[in-house]
Amino acid sequence: MPQQKVLSDDRRYQYLISGINDYAIYMLDPQGHVSSWNAGANRFKGYVAQEILGEHFSRFYTDEDRASGLPARALKTALEQGKFEAEGWRVRKDGTRFWAHVVIDPIYNEEGALLGFAKVTRDVTERKRAEDKLRESEERFRLLVQGVTDYAIYMLSPEGIVTNWNSGAERIKGYTHDEIVGSHFSRFYTAEDLAAGVPQRALSTAATAGRFEAEGCRVRKDGTRFWAHVIIDAIHDDEGKLVGFAKITRDLTEKKRTAEALEAANAALYQAQKMESIGQLTGGIAHDFNNLLSVLSSGLEVLALQRGGQGGDSRTLDSMRRAVDRGARLTQQLLAFARQQPLQAETRSLNRIITSFEPVLRRAGNADIEFEVDLDRKAHSAVIDSARFESALLNLVVNARDAMPDGGRIVIATRNLTLGHHEAGSLPAGDYVRVSVSDTGTGMPPDVVARAFEPFFTTKEVGKGTGLGLSQVYGFIKQSDGDVVIESRPGEGCTIAIYLPAVVSEAQEDRRAQVERVLIVEDEPDLMDVAASLFASMGYDVLTAASGREAMDMLEQRDVDILFTDVVMPNGMDGLQLATYTRTHYPDTKIMLASGYPLPALKQRHGQDLNDFAFVNKPYRLADLARTLRSTM
Repeated sequence: MPQQKVLSDDRRYQYLISGINDYAIYMLDPQGHVSSWNAGANRFKGYVAQEILGEHFSRFYTDEDRASGLPARALKTALEQGKFEAEGWRVRKDGTRFWAHVVIDPIYNEEGALLGFAKVTRDVTERKRAEDKLRESEERFRLLVQGVTDYAIYMLSPEGIVTNWNSGAERIKGYTHDEIVGSHFSRFYTAEDLAAGVPQRALSTAATAGRFEAEGCRVRKDGTRFWAHVIIDAIHDDEGKLVGFAKITRDLTEKKRTAEALEAANAALYQAQKMESIGQLTGGIAHDFNNLLSVLSSGLEVLALQRGGQGGDSRTLDSMRRAVDRGARLTQQLLAFARQQPLQAETRSLNRIITSFEPVLRRAGNADIEFEVDLDRKAHSAVIDSARFESALLNLVVNARDAMPDGGRIVIATRNLTLGHHEAGSLPAGDYVRVSVSDTGTGMPPDVVARAFEPFFTTKEVGKGTGLGLSQVYGFIKQSDGDVVIESRPGEGCTIAIYLPAVVSEAQEDRRAQVERVLIVEDEPDLMDVAASLFASMGYDVLTAASGREAMDMLEQRDVDILFTDVVMPNGMDGLQLATYTRTHYPDTKIMLASGYPLPALKQRHGQDLNDFAFVNKPYRLADLARTLRSTM
């Protein structure tokens, strides 16, 4: 049996190093020359030992690295820090490059003298290619995400902290990357949603179910709101641990508005078709009922002639005649809703109609109700039957009064509007005058609003309403090419707005610009009506007030060119005090005083201050007012 050769430890270590193929392991002398070479170095770099021993290790570096002095820095770092480790390009014998992971350790003997360096190199080209591909893929994905502007795409930490931000998120939400990264995503939610815990529920749902999807209101940086579609996906690592969330948000505000507009248009169309059908049916019934009433009325006349008005039958006939009259009025109301009543329409100033009819409207209220008239001085005219318009206003004021049994406020207002298509009811686009009657009463729920214009529909107690008031208003305004819109919520009052096509011409605008407004202050209603008629006949825009305090409120609310006030008035402030207040606070307003007392007697009572104002004696005529106005102007 042959004797086995015994190897020393150094020899076995040398064979071990020489046989390793996956690493280039070799020694350098203190100056960097190669002093040993293993099989792995041969395989990586392409040199055999005889070719490379004694050569400087810098030949493995690229020209750029040698020019920058990297080989020398590597040895210096190894000496100073005990180790040099890095990755970079290296060059094979055939000139090809590979990506290497390099470790250089200094080697010392027992006395601490430097013997050289141990250099271990590994070819990690494939790993680098894989990392580069991954990096390129991630970069392409990042560029893709950053390039998306229609969607807000960003990541959240498991706690909901924003960790990145794309350009779509910046466009939709208004925050830049630096402003928002590190903030909690709940800042995008409304105060109501925050109070209800919506952000926390969203993350909790995504974490447990893997996904959360919803629509709702979100808040931009500037505080404005938008309607958003939101998806939150949970992101897990290879071990299933939650590492965060991917959040995608899309702004659906315009889409929602379009859908709501379409829904509103469909509802308006349905309502218009329903009201048209009811109107046609109502008109037909009213015409037939009128014919029946005509037969009954004529028959009653014949019976009266035959009976000669004798006996108790005359009382019965009178009752029957009154019933026929009530039936006739009912048919007129039905015809008004059906838009089949004859109208005497003409171009009129709606402000003028309201102002002249204001005393009647005020008396339709009660002592617990404040009454306010807010007229746009430049309100356009409209083609309207003024008598029926007054009746419609009275109807609306009475309804408003009945909705406020404990008192409140009624406001009648006019405004010029330019509307888009179907922006108000079913009206086409154009210029309109809006006349609104608002109250602070009980309001109406949506189902009542939807039926409010239907004939005989009423929420009042039996015997307290026919259910034809609003239907008359609706039919009359529709027949006048306008529309009526109700804005109301339970407990928040009600506004009924009438929209009429505006009559706009340069000549009318010039005339309107020249119309002056007079405020008549008179505590006697009949005298107030007479004065209002006289001033209106002279072309003035007329306002009225029954007391000095009410006049002060009107002066504060509207521009007044002329104050015409009675001197002697009960209830506190008299006319002279009102005139003095007006001159102090509204110096551009001309002032006229009126009284049934002669001027000398008034001077004895009120002093010589009366000389500062124009004065007219009661009873006055149109000529008296005109003469005094000329002197005042």
